[in-house]
Amino acid sequence: MIFGFDLGSRYVKLATLAEDSFNFYRYETIEFYKEFGRKEQDQDSLVIDFARLGFGETGKIISTGYGRNTVQIQGGQDIPEIKAHVYGARWQTGLEDFTLLDLGGQDSKVVLVRKGRLLDFQTNDKCAASSGRYLENMAAVLGITLEELSKYHEDPVDLSSTCAIFGESEIIGKIIEGHSIASLAAGVNYTIFKRIKPMLSQLLCDKIIFTGGVAHNGALKNIVEKEMQVEVIVPQYPQYNGAIGCCVYGGSLLE
Repeated sequence: MIFGFDLGSRYVKLATLAEDSFNFYRYETIEFYKEFGRKEQDQDSLVIDFARLGFGETGKIISTGYGRNTVQIQGGQDIPEIKAHVYGARWQTGLEDFTLLDLGGQDSKVVLVRKGRLLDFQTNDKCAASSGRYLENMAAVLGITLEELSKYHEDPVDLSSTCAIFGESEIIGKIIEGHSIASLAAGVNYTIFKRIKPMLSQLLCDKIIFTGGVAHNGALKNIVEKEMQVEVIVPQYPQYNGAIGCCVYGGSLLE
């Protein structure tokens, strides 16, 4: 069995691959480290309690992600996050030429892939305004769920602030002015697009593969398709794409 860990800022995603079959698991990052991982004395690597995770035996371990810069899993191999996501996107879609758009809990990535190889990429991990955290904050201010937020993309209110913090104050001001929740939600989704548009414009292909937790936002998918005039593909398991890529790499499935 191959274990693929994507050590994210909000969630740890785990994909397991055995006999060409994937299984997926997700844990809140803090809870995962509290319950299933620890550093032993005089060791820098993280020891995973696979038995407590529910696995009777271990296998090859490949890890990547936000947490990869601060912790390595004992007995495992770590690979760059961009590489894992490219492998995952290729495996999930069968495409070799595409732009990968990955929007996670606290960062965003845009990657240009040609003939299955990475040509260029840009990342933004300095600001949460183009991430899932921003959407969570704005949905809370609007008093709606993320699922409801993801339905709105028409008649957006123009929101000038692209800052996750100041954006809350602006939303409250717009509510006081009498704008509808639907228009404000659409404006929030357009704000995400405004943040990622410069990266997409520089690394654009005729097909965009949209991954990460934010890929579940159907409104944003529609906005990107409309504004960039390209096809946007959301694979079956967008949030587990990095973990899938680890398994694909570990099993040499694309060689």
